[in-house]
Amino acid sequence: MQLKHSKFKNTGILFELLVRRVTADTLEGKESKALGLLKKYFTNTELGKEYKLFEAVFKNSSISELKATLILTTTLDASKRLNKTSLRKEKYNLIKEIKENYNLEDFFKIRISHYKALASFATLLETTNGVDNISPNIIIENKLTLLDFITKGIINKGVAKDELLEEFKSYDKDTRILTYRVLLEKFNSKYDNLNSFQKSILKEYINSVDSTPKLKDFYNNKIQEIKSTLNILNKKVTDKVVQIKLNEVSKLLIELDKNQKIKDNHLIDLLQYAELVEELTKIVK
Repeated sequence: MQLKHSKFKNTGILFELLVRRVTADTLEGKESKALGLLKKYFTNTELGKEYKLFEAVFKNSSISELKATLILTTTLDASKRLNKTSLRKEKYNLIKEIKENYNLEDFFKIRISHYKALASFATLLETTNGVDNISPNIIIENKLTLLDFITKGIINKGVAKDELLEEFKSYDKDTRILTYRVLLEKFNSKYDNLNSFQKSILKEYINSVDSTPKLKDFYNNKIQEIKSTLNILNKKVTDKVVQIKLNEVSKLLIELDKNQKIKDNHLIDLLQYAELVEELTKIVK
């Protein structure tokens, strides 16, 4: 028997997508319904207890195979003590509320870099708790996928504090830690006060973590927008030296072609160009 993975039932994926939604909503400057859902469904609930099992597994990286196997065995055994009826009901109600507050297709289409490992653990949880007639090969395959992921250290170690994340201080510990990780996954520079243009750039980057056509189109459109704005501002600058510098910057604003892949430095470039535009706008009247 084959067991089809469902991201709608995957507690680890649900939690991470909610945190990403909190981040995006906050950067848009609006109250986040996702934050309320995190507190409602992951605090003192069976869903929260199951997420703790995901956390116990995925907080580890670059560990020995023996230790990884012990962690996996222990967490799977602990999952047997969860109230399955309450767990199913909470997942159903959570999905229902997500659908009421967000476009379900858009909510779940965000790419997660370690999706396969999360899917493997969710599948193992199901096979441990009542799914019968599962092929042993399926169980072995998922265990090997998960153990390989943990022992090779694909997960980021630790969570570094960044100035950008000060606005998330009010979040509870679990929400804050994962928010940090999601942001730092693609953003590793220090900005004290992002302007609205920079926030829109970072928001899009968070919502399109992997190199997707949509993200590349966004990047190219922003490059065009920044270049056009710089050209307009340059005409108002009277200092010849500044004009020459701006012309040099404009030459660096090059769109990505179809064969190029978006990297972290492209995000940093956009944020820096956005800061330059803001400073020039203040100076040039």
